[in-house]
Amino acid sequence: MPALDPSASRRRFLKFLAGSPLLAWPGAAGLAHEAPSRLPDPMVWAPRDMGELIKSPQDAINVFDFEPVAYKNVPPAHFGYMASGIDDEVTLRENREAFNRLVLRPRRLVDVTNIDPSVELFGVKWETPIIIAPTGGNRAFHEDGELAVARAAKARRNLQILSTAASTSVDDVTRERGAPIWFQLYASPSWDVAKALVKRAEAAGCPVVALTVDRVAGRNQETFFRLRRVDRRECNDCHALGVRTRPNYEGIDLSGLKSMLSSNLTWDFVRRLKDATRMKVVLKGILTGEDAKLSVDNGVDGIIVSNHGGRGEDSGGATIDALPGIVQVVGGRIPVLVDGGFRRGTDVLKALALGANGICIGRPYLWGLGAFGQAGVERVLELMRAEFEVAMRQCGVRSVKELSPAFVRKA
Repeated sequence: MPALDPSASRRRFLKFLAGSPLLAWPGAAGLAHEAPSRLPDPMVWAPRDMGELIKSPQDAINVFDFEPVAYKNVPPAHFGYMASGIDDEVTLRENREAFNRLVLRPRRLVDVTNIDPSVELFGVKWETPIIIAPTGGNRAFHEDGELAVARAAKARRNLQILSTAASTSVDDVTRERGAPIWFQLYASPSWDVAKALVKRAEAAGCPVVALTVDRVAGRNQETFFRLRRVDRRECNDCHALGVRTRPNYEGIDLSGLKSMLSSNLTWDFVRRLKDATRMKVVLKGILTGEDAKLSVDNGVDGIIVSNHGGRGEDSGGATIDALPGIVQVVGGRIPVLVDGGFRRGTDVLKALALGANGICIGRPYLWGLGAFGQAGVERVLELMRAEFEVAMRQCGVRSVKELSPAFVRKA
């Protein structure tokens, strides 16, 4: 064969690239002037184009497709409040990045034609371990707010936890859901206020109260503050009294409270709460084995391993990393749920393999809500469930009960 002329070959290669769809890839800028040492691996065939957002929920390929649509639809300050972590947002990022340090260990030659993704919590069977986490003020993202989320939960048969700071009352959301929901409690510094909220949730038929224990101080929500600066609306009329005007506080005397933060919570409060209600009491915000042990010792019925989605403190620790130690201490005596950074079905499977009894999602369903209302929330729940069931089959798992730490290893 004749010897190759490097200069001629390079010119022919660049001529080929000039008419190639590769140039649509953002990282290909400049290829026509200088040949790369190697082509990207993997190739990026379908980069997200902010000018080509999905037009309907069914166009979504994954839950991330909803976020830019929500960003477009939702006022900047509202979107910023939801998207924000605190300080450097190390914890916010770590909740996601920690999943990449866990590798699945799939088993082969298992008949997974039929699988059972269901879980049981406090005697109730749920078709999926994916739970709707409590998030405040959903009407900030869509006019139907928590009612749209409740309808989506009903359609997809997911457990829903409602925030004290919801923009719709626990009674109305329960009615829309058509089934009992759990109630998340911000206790406030006042026992009388906490007791009144608990009685309201109990009267609405809630079987479980999830007491948040990690909101005891202020926070520097930098993303929220920056986006609020570009919001041209007059917000003071709506936000002058903050969460005090939310429906779940209706009829409750808040006049003596200078702050709504539960800075005075102790284990005595937890025991008092247990004595004051027939509902199961779950603690949301536990991150250490020491507090997990104290939870069991003090008669708590369940734990949610949570760092408030990176909105409590910027400790830098991911919930999925805290989970195994807490599961070990609890030893199966009470259910352990976990939230923080769940975006993929494989994330769900990793958490369940490490011992979680269920997982909670927050931001993804708010993206769906802000993008398309109820239909968006439904699609988010559908995508995550579908991915989880695929992950089960690929790992050779026929039932959630078959999962164990043997299915996961550190990368």
